[in-house]
Amino acid sequence: MAKKEIKKVELLPTNKVKVGEPIVEVRDLEVQFSVRNRILTAIRRISLDIYKGEILAIVGESASGKSVFTKCLTGMLDANGRVSGGSIMYGGVDLAKFTTNDEWLAIRGKRISTIFQDPMTSLNPLLRIGSQISEVLIQHRGMSKEEAKKEAISLLTKVGIKDAEHRYSDYPFQYSGGMRQRVVIAIALACAPDILICDEPTTALDVTIQAQIIELIKELKKEYGFTVIFITHDLGVVAEIADRVAVMYAGQIVEYGTADDIYYDAKHPYTWSLLSSLPQLGQKGETLYSIIGTPPSLFNKIEGDAFAPRNPYALEIDFVKEPPMFKVSETHYAKTWLLDKRAPKVERPKILDEISERVNKIYGGGVKK
Repeated sequence: MAKKEIKKVELLPTNKVKVGEPIVEVRDLEVQFSVRNRILTAIRRISLDIYKGEILAIVGESASGKSVFTKCLTGMLDANGRVSGGSIMYGGVDLAKFTTNDEWLAIRGKRISTIFQDPMTSLNPLLRIGSQISEVLIQHRGMSKEEAKKEAISLLTKVGIKDAEHRYSDYPFQYSGGMRQRVVIAIALACAPDILICDEPTTALDVTIQAQIIELIKELKKEYGFTVIFITHDLGVVAEIADRVAVMYAGQIVEYGTADDIYYDAKHPYTWSLLSSLPQLGQKGETLYSIIGTPPSLFNKIEGDAFAPRNPYALEIDFVKEPPMFKVSETHYAKTWLLDKRAPKVERPKILDEISERVNKIYGGGVKK
């Protein structure tokens, strides 16, 4: 029987890409899933540059497409999903054209790593912590067992595991949730990736541990120089970590810009709603804002602005024609008809004028520069 030929992927090195230049270029990306003989379009024509050395936060409600979008970068879509249009350029190749697991082996882990929400789903409960890190080093970096063990202990130390040499032999159940997440980060760093995807890595942790994990990611990014894509539904977390923010709704990016652009000069009514409903910004005696209605079904073709039925600022045109992406500044873009020169002037929610003061009070940061 003829030996199966493995398709080799020739990736260009990215060490010549300068900090602040695009390391990933996404154009008109569309992703569809086949569900009970129906087609669900989970990602609807997304275009986005991801810059080397930045922390890009992707925010939005559940089912907005955040995780689906980043899974396209590592070939981890469910079996019933596929990239049905567009391109994802990285290292001189179009990842959207990859069709086999052999192709993705050149990317996944080696060049782009992922930290998931629940560390227990990422760790094998039957294997010792150290062996799970060493396995990655042996397989992807060609180390011997002795070299891999030494490097694994070093990585455990870097992510804040005390007495790493002794704890190398522990099982996952012997670690707390925060410590398990640190181990997952160590595994993700084992191959020194270009890009680290953090898929809601702090959601299952309490506030104190959450802050420690965020600080750890920031410190490791500074040391290793990788790019971070941080997925979250919590704009409060974004205030602490992000350089740039992309706001997603119904499979599209509806606004993106620097963290200051989004926090202090947001233009899309959906972004206004997310900011207004932040539980961290609520004050005693105030009724916490909530977004009315539910997101649209992505089984159906969406006419106009997908947020229009839930938008108290919706114009007539929002229900019939999809808005383009308007340029607010060199760093800031928003997909709303309110930015059209012909649109009536509207006053954004008053609570947004207090964002700087309230964020500063809670996080000790986030003051507008």
